[in-house]
Amino acid sequence: MAQNKSTTNNDKESKLAHLVGPTDPQIDFDARERLKTARIGLLLRHPFFGNLATRLTLINADEWCPTAATDGKNFYYNARFIMMLKKKEVEFLVGHEVLHVVYDHMDRRGDRDPQLWNIADDYCVNADLKKHGVGEFITTVPCLFDYKYADMSAEQVYDILYENAEIIDVDQLLEQLLDDHIDGDGGVGSEDGEDGDQEGKGPAKMTQEEKDQLKQEIKEAIISAAQGTEPGNLPKGVERMIKDMTAPVMDWHELIQSNVTSAFSNDYSFMKPNRRGWHMDAILPGMTPGEEIEADVFIDLSGSIGYDQGSTFLSEVGGMMSQFDGYKLRVHCFDTAVYNSQEFTSENMDDIEEYDMYGGGGTDFDCIFNHLKEEGRVPKLLIVFTDGYPFGSWGDEDYCDTTWIIHGDPEPNPPFGTFALYEDHKNKARAA
Repeated sequence: MAQNKSTTNNDKESKLAHLVGPTDPQIDFDARERLKTARIGLLLRHPFFGNLATRLTLINADEWCPTAATDGKNFYYNARFIMMLKKKEVEFLVGHEVLHVVYDHMDRRGDRDPQLWNIADDYCVNADLKKHGVGEFITTVPCLFDYKYADMSAEQVYDILYENAEIIDVDQLLEQLLDDHIDGDGGVGSEDGEDGDQEGKGPAKMTQEEKDQLKQEIKEAIISAAQGTEPGNLPKGVERMIKDMTAPVMDWHELIQSNVTSAFSNDYSFMKPNRRGWHMDAILPGMTPGEEIEADVFIDLSGSIGYDQGSTFLSEVGGMMSQFDGYKLRVHCFDTAVYNSQEFTSENMDDIEEYDMYGGGGTDFDCIFNHLKEEGRVPKLLIVFTDGYPFGSWGDEDYCDTTWIIHGDPEPNPPFGTFALYEDHKNKARAA
């Protein structure tokens, strides 16, 4: 993961300041040899990590990086820091950077607090590595570790930290970050893909096209590296991610459309044609007299989902509902509580584009179902637009039909309902 100087702790930097600066060529040579040896060790003992490590170009970053960093393409290292570590600790460090890449921590932060997010990332990665015996946990310098975070996502760890932010020492935790954390804009390596040197300070910016291409390359590398790996030899997060990557792909629009039609099929009567079919000499289903389609949409604004994504999603759902007569769409925002509940029908659906969204805390799906129960309503269909990282449970599975549209989590596992992944650019989704 790599560097975001605005979120790097000053105390940590001052303690490691002596490591930053020009390095003797012999020290750099020795450090590179130690890194190459670590990659070989991972290939022998942990092939998944070793295969992914070998695709990262080694780049000396002594001029700006006190420890190590990655942008998904390159492995930036401080030669003096590498030489401080035991050989097996270097394996752990390489595995640390690999998991940051695999989990896509560079781009999953969203609107979350950068400092807490970086802490959550390291907790997540370090716990997974130690549980699976990748290298030797680093004790040469202080590192974040707690066994309870093993197999948790960074989002889940973040929510725990966020809920306890007032009682934890954030500055002390920041001092234990193992690496610099890059903001996702990327870096550059040698043109031929071999190990090279970086001119200037810090990774160079990537274009959106370069970032999209890199993501695809990483995806293919992860799937390839996982082939032949015995079940249980990888962190659960990695296994879930690979399962999702290889799942069938469908459009999330189609999932919602299908579930809307299915949920409300009993409310239609072919005795009364929908006026939209008159000009086509077709009989389309109209609503049974006295019946009305009711759907609730809850938009999670706890972290990775921004207002732009939420507004776009809401507008498209509104367009889908407009295909029906006699509908009532209730829209809500939530994090650990429900906010700004508003009702839309065919009479005011145009106003949905002006819906105000706000939130920003953790994610509590229980508050959705509690809200509906307090109102004494059971919607025909519940649609939840979320990052897929609840602080606790996923809510009441027996209450109503639920459709999850998940943004940000590449490895979702809702225990009930149907779900698809939301993608901003392609409007594609994977369905389980």
